[in-house]
Amino acid sequence: MNRLRSFICQTGLLVASVFINGTLSASLHPKREFRGAWMNTIYQPQYKANSTEANKKYLCRQLDSLSLAGVNAVIFQVRPQADAFYESRLEPWSRFLTDGGKAPSPYWDPLEFMVGECHARGMELHAWLNPYRVTSAAGQQLPPGHIYHKHPERFVRYGGKLYFDPGIPENRDFIVAIVKDIVSRYDVDGIHFDDYFYPYPIKGVDFPDKKSYARYGKKMKRDDWRRHNVDLLVRDVHNAIDATKPWVRFGISPFGIWRNRKSDPRGSETSGLENFDALYADVLLWASEGWVDYIAPQLYWELDHKAASYRTLIDWWNRNADGCQLYIGQDVERSVKAGELDSKMSLLRASGNVEGLCWWPAYSITRNVGGVADSLACIHHAVKALPPSFPYKCGHDPEAPSGMRIEGGSQISWDRPAASGASTDVNRHVIYRFDTSAEVDISRPEAIVAVTYSGNWTVEAPGCYVVTALDRANNESGPSEIVNVWKRR
Repeated sequence: MNRLRSFICQTGLLVASVFINGTLSASLHPKREFRGAWMNTIYQPQYKANSTEANKKYLCRQLDSLSLAGVNAVIFQVRPQADAFYESRLEPWSRFLTDGGKAPSPYWDPLEFMVGECHARGMELHAWLNPYRVTSAAGQQLPPGHIYHKHPERFVRYGGKLYFDPGIPENRDFIVAIVKDIVSRYDVDGIHFDDYFYPYPIKGVDFPDKKSYARYGKKMKRDDWRRHNVDLLVRDVHNAIDATKPWVRFGISPFGIWRNRKSDPRGSETSGLENFDALYADVLLWASEGWVDYIAPQLYWELDHKAASYRTLIDWWNRNADGCQLYIGQDVERSVKAGELDSKMSLLRASGNVEGLCWWPAYSITRNVGGVADSLACIHHAVKALPPSFPYKCGHDPEAPSGMRIEGGSQISWDRPAASGASTDVNRHVIYRFDTSAEVDISRPEAIVAVTYSGNWTVEAPGCYVVTALDRANNESGPSEIVNVWKRR
């Protein structure tokens, strides 16, 4: 940490300490808050250019930087365009990692690696997939073995780019199978879709799905049918996850406007492109039906943007995102350039139904664009936060850790219960430190020193420690017995 960040952090932590122990409410540093970061792999040339070892080192540096900035969940793009940043049983290796769909050499599995490295840092890993996109530029060639070569009739070209036709049921089944394959083989904490459902419209050019509409439309209006196709995909993905590993969350980050009020009295006072009408994404339906666990609308605009005000939209989503958790997608560089980072964080935390945020892109944080990493580490994320819990995925809180002991003078250890393959499994622990036993209170987030997936922790400073358990739904147990550690590391 450089001297400037050290100074800023010391000042920020002093202010935070004064406020936390004074009169400021917990909204400044909530104990529960999703702090995600989108790490895209599409059009990131370093992954193909680097060797296996260089890629691993690069990703570790990225995760270290994100962890220092207080990020507690990484949304890693594993399926940028019908290809894979993991060993898929259904699709080729990504063109952004290797050439010709070949496995990387020396072999490694980026998703497996990222799950392990995120968990080693106490962070969640959400696997990010783009459902329908196959190519992102005209002229891109698909490798041998791609499903397009077997079933070209299930794809369409729009704007020179190739897409799965969302109206064909076999395509929906295929995408659901991809999700189920990932969930069944990898210890991911979530599955994540972005805003690309039907593609963003090209003026004057209709999406070429006449054949599938004639076959499957069932006399529905074309727009209603298209929305129904996306609804079925979201519903079926939710059901597949729930049947495979019900603790895995399903989240979607839609475009920031559902509908404008001029189109629908329930809409927002905005005048931009609409999810409902242009992308055929009825986000409010998915939330009300319980098909998604969280939504993270991309509110990338300035506070008082003429067509799509951040102030207007955060208020609208805060009032309308019923049925699931709400996180706010933030554009790092746009917020920093406009000098609006502090104001946006204040608005976000003052909104009663907002339970977190997600930063776009992660690389802007790791590059510390405009000092954003310093601001997060030392002010906005100066106190650690646990991701929100999902009580409906698990009926009760886990038992507090037992068998507390000190090993080697500075390592605290405890017994980890055996996993049973259920939502009730304990998979993480939270370590709290206090100056005296009389101060022990796990409602105080400033006391959190670490989140770990292991059964031990080497302390950095003497004090009184307690440990709690988190199950796979992020429900927290009560505190363990107090362990007094007075020997410095």
